[in-house]
Amino acid sequence: MLLRWLRTWQVGLKSLSLHPLRSLLTVLGIFIGVSSVIWLLAIGEGISLEAQRQIEGLGANNVIVRTIKPPTEVTEATMGILPYGVTRDDFSRLTETLPTVTRALPIRELPRRFSYGGRRVDGRLVGCTPEYAEVTQLRVERGRFLSDADLHDKQNFCVLAHETGRRLFPFEDPIGRSIRIEQTYYIVVGVMKHRDPSSGIGGSLAGQDYSHDVYIPISTLWSRIGDFIITRRSGSFQGEIVELSQITLRIDSVDHVMETSDVIKDTLARYHRHQDYGVTVPLELLEQARTTRMMFMVFMGLIAAVSLVVGGIGIMNIMLATVTERTREIGIRRALGAKRSDIVRQFLVETILLSVVGGLTGVLGGLACRPVINQLREGIARVMPEAINQLPPVIKAVQPVIVPESIPLAFGISVTIGIIFGLYPAMRAAAMDPIEALRHE
Repeated sequence: MLLRWLRTWQVGLKSLSLHPLRSLLTVLGIFIGVSSVIWLLAIGEGISLEAQRQIEGLGANNVIVRTIKPPTEVTEATMGILPYGVTRDDFSRLTETLPTVTRALPIRELPRRFSYGGRRVDGRLVGCTPEYAEVTQLRVERGRFLSDADLHDKQNFCVLAHETGRRLFPFEDPIGRSIRIEQTYYIVVGVMKHRDPSSGIGGSLAGQDYSHDVYIPISTLWSRIGDFIITRRSGSFQGEIVELSQITLRIDSVDHVMETSDVIKDTLARYHRHQDYGVTVPLELLEQARTTRMMFMVFMGLIAAVSLVVGGIGIMNIMLATVTERTREIGIRRALGAKRSDIVRQFLVETILLSVVGGLTGVLGGLACRPVINQLREGIARVMPEAINQLPPVIKAVQPVIVPESIPLAFGISVTIGIIFGLYPAMRAAAMDPIEALRHE
């Protein structure tokens, strides 16, 4: 029995080698299908993990309340002065009445121009507390970040983001020097390391770019700059009163996050006439991202499976043509005593060989997903840098992640499809009448 199978495999290899180009094209169809399964699932997994990483960076036990500018009709009804957004009273209310809140971080952000000597940088002035660096995952490169003493004494101290420090002080140490923000000078006490931008998450939380920030104590911002902002446009002006840009609330337990977020929404709704705030719950977004991941993986897998089916149809097409070409051979084998099962086995072995070779090469091609995509991205960046720069940060940084289950899955499906699509040609060959087959020219 073993010798019969070995002989069948030898005959199958010889038959396929007689038509190398045809066999190669058939293997190529399976190769593309298997590689597509692994590539698409790897790309989908990479995008999903990057999105989850962004959300987890916000903290699974955090609730973020962010100021949102009201609609245009509300703005026009205020006659030039528009108070909106979360307030210090909201901050006090939430921190004093919610026992599940263990820590609260107030943040105020303003667009400003920073200057030192003849150099200027347009960026974002961030009034915050010492906990801001930990929450946003900022790391100190030199000097230090803001302290509780700076906050208490309303010091004119500032900390520079990496790019801000590089542009204002390209040749000298910024620590201890003073930069100008509007009419006030602030002493630099620290510079932060580079931090990649975060993409927008949720409808109320836009993407954050930390490259051109300057951080000062929020108490200093309130006393030096205040809440009133004037925006001039073509001879007219509009005033805005904004006390806080964001409040990040740390909840004592993940189990209490959802119910606390509901209480926060109800509390804010009682004191705000307009929808000038948004509540983002990273835990809720994380659960949605994981559910979306499963749906995305299934969808991508179905798309890739179509490629495998196309490859299987190619196998059937080739084997049907082979059966027609080898009709006389089949008749001779039957006349010499070969059974129908021998004919079926012969043609099935050939389809299995094609499927296995295509599957193995497809797995190797799938494993090359990450380096190939990185090389393509680098090549496109050299040829079309503008196109790459316009892509969202998550797309530029995402790395494909091979899903281990996709390798045996894709290979198994390729072999199964080869058997299924090769079974009909094999049975058709075995069903031939030996006498009619011998008459075939």
